[in-house]
Amino acid sequence: MMKTFSILLATAGLALAAPKPNFLIIYTDDHGYGDVSTYGESDCRTPNIDKLAAEGMLFTDMRANCTVCSPSRAALLTGKYADRVGVPGVIRTSKDSSWGYFDTSVPTLADELGEAGYHTALIGKWHLGLEPENHPNKRGFDLFHGFLGDMMDSYTGHRRGGINFMRRNGETIEPKGHATDLFAEWSADYFKERAAEKDKPFFLYLSFNAPHYPIQPPAEWLEKVKERAPDLKGPRAKNVAFVEHLDDRIGHVLAALKESGLEENTVVVFTSDNGGSLKHAQNNDPWRDGKQSHYDGGLKVPFAARWPGHIKAGTRSGYAGLTFDIFPTFLEMAGITPADDLDARSLLPTLAGKPQDAKGRELYFVRREGNDRYKGEAYEAVVKDGWKLLQNDPFSPLELYDLSKDPGETKDLAKTEKGKFAELEAIMKKHIAKGAETPWRKDAK
Repeated sequence: MMKTFSILLATAGLALAAPKPNFLIIYTDDHGYGDVSTYGESDCRTPNIDKLAAEGMLFTDMRANCTVCSPSRAALLTGKYADRVGVPGVIRTSKDSSWGYFDTSVPTLADELGEAGYHTALIGKWHLGLEPENHPNKRGFDLFHGFLGDMMDSYTGHRRGGINFMRRNGETIEPKGHATDLFAEWSADYFKERAAEKDKPFFLYLSFNAPHYPIQPPAEWLEKVKERAPDLKGPRAKNVAFVEHLDDRIGHVLAALKESGLEENTVVVFTSDNGGSLKHAQNNDPWRDGKQSHYDGGLKVPFAARWPGHIKAGTRSGYAGLTFDIFPTFLEMAGITPADDLDARSLLPTLAGKPQDAKGRELYFVRREGNDRYKGEAYEAVVKDGWKLLQNDPFSPLELYDLSKDPGETKDLAKTEKGKFAELEAIMKKHIAKGAETPWRKDAK
């Protein structure tokens, strides 16, 4: 019989687990829904991600909080919409092209869990600011071992614009090897350390750069794919090899967790920050478009949760939530009452096999960008009760889709469903006004 878990919710019938569970988020970068083979037929094989999903619950209708990196990460770590914590767009290493400042007054998931007695660690990509006050060690993480900036120019050189952003806490480091391998090994080492202190629960946020471009699989992984599928074209073969190498390293991390004796009481969630990049041969099937787009190819992401003996293995959920729902879920599992001002919702009822109705829930998306297509303006989307209102740049007309009948977003109903258009537009304006209350430039604070 499955055990119940976490803090009691009247609607979910959940009981506090003892000892407190550990938490592991495995977060990938630009990982297409169609590049995880558990979702359907694919030329990309991800046996370790598939196994993780089979051992827990696979979500089929989860969306990232944004179409690009920084806003999704800010939302994940705060349980709030990204523009309400000062990150409506991508934070870059160049101030002139950076579109956010991560609000230092807002507690992160690491802050909350740290106050509850957890050891907290971030291994991998940060991408939420280079300012001293926004260093991961200042945002709740006891350990930071990874890449402080946005993307890497090379997975083996570890530079961005010629600058080394690899750190262990405050120390600049020069590790050798492929970044995906490094982050996996550092995670395995972390589990060994935590196994020696089993009385203290931990939270590890493992944030891989892969499969974000540049698409640079190790040579032996590309050769494996070419031998198996000689008809795959060059860019697609490279991406498949890149993802399969990443999946192998995720398998290594999960094996290390098991070997440490920590697996049974560790909640593992796997997901991505946004959809895959079509121009880099990534696959978001069956959804339309990809990264940077408010069509679902840019937003719908793989999402799976496992906790042995607590989350029933082999289950699926079509709950339509957002990746930042991890925030209140983990807090409640740890016995912490989430703040009333969160935008995220706990997934505990769904994970416990209880009904969780998404009816009436508003899902809001925003991205600000500064190149010639966007000119420093923002564009938004709203989903509610199976309807979606969206723009894919600030200057095009809003489009409206009935996702219940048209999940591929092929028929724009903006001119014919005027009542629904007006309803969602009013919701969108409300969210835009709320986000405008938070400055996204440091010098504006």
